[in-house]
Amino acid sequence: MGVTMPRQRFEELVADALDQLPEQFAGAMDNVVIMVEDRNEEEPDLLGLYHGVALTERGHDYGGVLPDRISIYQEAILAICDTDDDVVEEVLITVVHEVAHHFGIDDDRLHELGWG
Repeated sequence: MGVTMPRQRFEELVADALDQLPEQFAGAMDNVVIMVEDRNEEEPDLLGLYHGVALTERGHDYGGVLPDRISIYQEAILAICDTDDDVVEEVLITVVHEVAHHFGIDDDRLHELGWG
């Protein structure tokens, strides 16, 4: 099991997934950067991770901080996929999942919405 894919192509899939976000979400993303990385050092099977302060948790004193980060882990995603189509689907799910965390949506709510 597992697919190989050049980093550039994988990054294109991440960009395509971001392009599929509804405009109201894409336009509301604030102080966040999306990065493709190989794997999470602490949890190598993790597909993506949101590092930061969700928009719903930011108060009036939020400012002057480094951007939040969404990490999408290429090697972990490729390892669980059998085809390029699987990769496209998993990248979309992972990007939506992590962007949702940026908006303060937790895993339980994501599962209720069918993104779990």
